[in-house]
Amino acid sequence: MSILVNLGLGLLFGFGLIISGMTNPAKVLNFLDPFGTFDPSLAFVMGGAVIVTFIGYRLVVARCGPLLAPRFQLPARTDIDARLIVGPALFGIGWGLGGFCPGPAFTALALAAPGTLAFIPALLAGMWAARLIGERKS
Repeated sequence: MSILVNLGLGLLFGFGLIISGMTNPAKVLNFLDPFGTFDPSLAFVMGGAVIVTFIGYRLVVARCGPLLAPRFQLPARTDIDARLIVGPALFGIGWGLGGFCPGPAFTALALAAPGTLAFIPALLAGMWAARLIGERKS
C-alpha cells in the first residue's frame, strides 16, 4: 500500500512541476534574472508550496503518528554548521547555472527535455562526490 501511495504522490508532484513550468529551465532562469527577462510567475508557485507545506506540516505533526510508517522521521539537529551553509549554496549555484533542481530535472528527463542529458549525470556526480567527502570527514 505504501508503494502505491508514494507512486501517486510522486506522480502528483511531477504533474505539478510540469503544470507550473518548473521543468522548463528557460522559465526558471528568467525567474532568476531580475535585471533581464524577469518572469515572476514561479514566485507564486514557490509561495503556494510554502503555504501548503506550512499548513500540512502543522496538521501532520499534530497527529499521534504517521499513517503508513511506524514513526515520524523529523530532524533532531538544530545547529548550523558549514555543511548546512555550503550545501544550499552549491544547490543554488547549480540551479542558477542549469535552470534545474533535482525534482524538475528528473521530471524533465522523463519528458526528454533538452539539457537534462547533461544535467542529470552532473547532478549524480555531484551527489556521489558529496557522499565521498562526507564519508572522509566522518
